[in-house]
Amino acid sequence: MSNRYAPAEIEPKWQRAWEEAGLYKTVEDPARPKWYALTMLPYPSGDLHTGHWYAYTPSDAAARFRRMNGYNVFFPMGFDAFGLPAENAAIKNNVHPNKWTYANIERMRAQLRRMGAMWSWEHEAISCDPDYYKWSQWFFLRFYEAGLAYREYAPVDWCPNCNTTLAREQVWGEDRHCERCGTPVIKKPLNQWKFRITNYADELLDKLAEIEWPERVKTMQTNWIGRSEGAEVDFPVADDGRWTIDDRDATPSSIVHRPSSIRIFTTRPDTLWGATFMVLAPEHPLVDTVTTDEHRAQVDAYKAQAARLDEIQRSAADKEKTGVFTGGYAINPVNDERIPIWIADYVMMGYGTGAIMAVPGHDQRDFEFARKFGLPVQVVVQPPGQELDADAMTAAWPDEGVMVNSGPINGAPAGKGPGESVQVTIEWLEETGKGRRAKNYRLRDWLISRQRMWGAPIPMIYCEQCGTVPVPYEDLPVRLPDDAEFKPTGESPLRYHEGFRFVQCPQCGGDAERETDTMDTFMCSSWYQYAYITPHHKAGEPIHRDDMPWDPAKGEYWLPVDQYTGGIEHATMHLLYTRFFTKALRDLGIVHFDEPMLRLFNQGMVLGPDGEKMSKSRGNVVNPDEMVAKHGADTVRGYLMFIGPWDQGGPWDPSAIGGIHRFLGRVWGAVTDVPDSHQMMATPTSEELRAFERKLHQTILKVTEDMQNFRFNTAIAALMEMNNVLFKAKDSAVVGTNLWYEALATQLKLMAPIFPHISEELWHRLHSSTVTFEGAQTPAPSVHLQSWPQGNPEKAKEDELEVVVQINGKIRERLLVTPGTAQDTLQEQALAAVQKWVEGKPIRRVIVVPDKLVNVVVG
Repeated sequence: MSNRYAPAEIEPKWQRAWEEAGLYKTVEDPARPKWYALTMLPYPSGDLHTGHWYAYTPSDAAARFRRMNGYNVFFPMGFDAFGLPAENAAIKNNVHPNKWTYANIERMRAQLRRMGAMWSWEHEAISCDPDYYKWSQWFFLRFYEAGLAYREYAPVDWCPNCNTTLAREQVWGEDRHCERCGTPVIKKPLNQWKFRITNYADELLDKLAEIEWPERVKTMQTNWIGRSEGAEVDFPVADDGRWTIDDRDATPSSIVHRPSSIRIFTTRPDTLWGATFMVLAPEHPLVDTVTTDEHRAQVDAYKAQAARLDEIQRSAADKEKTGVFTGGYAINPVNDERIPIWIADYVMMGYGTGAIMAVPGHDQRDFEFARKFGLPVQVVVQPPGQELDADAMTAAWPDEGVMVNSGPINGAPAGKGPGESVQVTIEWLEETGKGRRAKNYRLRDWLISRQRMWGAPIPMIYCEQCGTVPVPYEDLPVRLPDDAEFKPTGESPLRYHEGFRFVQCPQCGGDAERETDTMDTFMCSSWYQYAYITPHHKAGEPIHRDDMPWDPAKGEYWLPVDQYTGGIEHATMHLLYTRFFTKALRDLGIVHFDEPMLRLFNQGMVLGPDGEKMSKSRGNVVNPDEMVAKHGADTVRGYLMFIGPWDQGGPWDPSAIGGIHRFLGRVWGAVTDVPDSHQMMATPTSEELRAFERKLHQTILKVTEDMQNFRFNTAIAALMEMNNVLFKAKDSAVVGTNLWYEALATQLKLMAPIFPHISEELWHRLHSSTVTFEGAQTPAPSVHLQSWPQGNPEKAKEDELEVVVQINGKIRERLLVTPGTAQDTLQEQALAAVQKWVEGKPIRRVIVVPDKLVNVVVG
């Protein structure tokens, strides 16, 4: 081993040594506080990119820091291995996705090991392993028993040419075409499996206050769930004689098709008297019923047009309003006015009831629609000091005012507080039986069906005699076939695989068919933090309803997750789904806590050298393997943590990474260069020792605080400062003292979480050197088994500090004072120092900021 810093030599050496020694093997230890550190697992796409390094190495540094602070740390890793890319690769390369996926996992494992992270590899979990997804299927069956899983007709994106549903990622462009064939995509209703996440909408909102998650994530989830409070009101449909039947001849089918009313939800029930028309979403189930024969062709054409737009396009504020009249009418229940029923794409089934009362006088979208189609506008809220003229209005008035033209609530102040118009109206609606207080949510139940093959099969069977039958627990897993043939169209092979599809009913033994849909991959990632506990639990064994997917005793020790890290792009999908999943497991008696992850930190994004998001098309991708080969893993780790605050990210600077490498080279020199023997014989002054000790303890306190708060960039800056002090001290009598060697050892401990390899190498070199010092250990245990240095605030205090003295905000003098000098003493010294500046002027005020400044206000 050379005496120069050679990461290509020392990094593989220590990675092997750590693995052989089982340094990161996780064992439950009730005598120590536990710390379950988790970072979002990767998809096995084939290669780790810079984004993976940016997410994982700071997470590793934080986990190492906790371990050195006495925690028993669990830091597992695995692979979220189901998904569309593997299926696309199977079609393109004529290879089974299982083979493609595991080849990628093998490659990525090796890349992950080169990071030098403290992964607990014996707990690795892979979601496409049958011993993993049999538990995903077990969860599905438990949810089904509890009424949390159900099947219903739901619209999906459908390619009529490929004859298959498409994932969102497969729908391209503003014109929403199929990525494979370019055919315009439509919405098509299919039988789909869903989870009742809406059962937990209130708790998902209310429990956000109890977890240490970023406010931005909490806000995103709050908006996504979208709880609104208001009223539900039924608008009777005017039958116009079209549905008149003789009740004696009524049949169930004839009654089903007779529309009675259209239910709406509104947060402004006080504006009911201003509703002059109704608008249904094109997908609303009553559209076909209320549409007259005269208007049916127009309505059908409009429905087809709307089916090709997504919700973002339809809800855009600047989108020109379109719609068609159905020919039907409804009755406004508060004033018995007959109002027309329209359909328009700005109303969607995904919010409320899919129907709105349109109040053009006080809603801008309704106003624009009314003006375009010549519909009446009614004013029911007059603004303070004004009188709106409905015919002359150029925009809606959505703000406060006084209720007018509103029957029993005339004169009420427009607002939602007690005694104001909204509350008064809700009370009136409930008293008269015309409506009821209600809550509404944007959140919709989680659609988990995917018409793909590479996912966990949904464990359900359809029998003509018995109906929908769950697969018995003992028959899990429902395995994916190894001989599936992938069609170029992308259709799921499960639909055409006779051995998979056709089975005997587990109840009656008759002919039956399996469900050929698979589960959304978010299903598997909603519980992977639990799988890590004992990933091979009951591997290869039959499982039963009352089994547990992990060892309960180990789960009791480790769960829930203490610290989670990952990207904010998962805020309203994975991070919401895993919270729902945990609450459902709690209600099933499987876990005994409310939230899966107590703390969350979102990292930012590392950009290309051009400041843009890295992509092959831009040619700005930085290959981390090449950087490791050139500079070493410690340099890449340190550089990624140094480019800026971790939650903000920043651009990759090819010239700046060399600065981290040079810093590590200087650390190497500080430890390995033997001090001059003459200097080692000199006696340092007390002032030299005090200054050196002060800087050491300032560094410990600074790095400790920064590591606790994920401020890796400023922690590295403090380490750089300390290393400069070490280099300068080599020319002083401090070198060779016990304090000198304490500082070297402390510097290596502080560096160990961020720079694990060089810290380990230098730690062993320091403790095996011929120079002995107090605390030396031969042979030395790993630096990663050492306790974190404890900073002493008293030793970190400056002996003197500078306090500026200002006159009316302008600096006039500077004082050197002892830290913590009393305010009245500071004021006295400051006034004496600036006497010539205030002579003859009245002093109006003296502002004292201890240890910082004194501002004298005169004049």
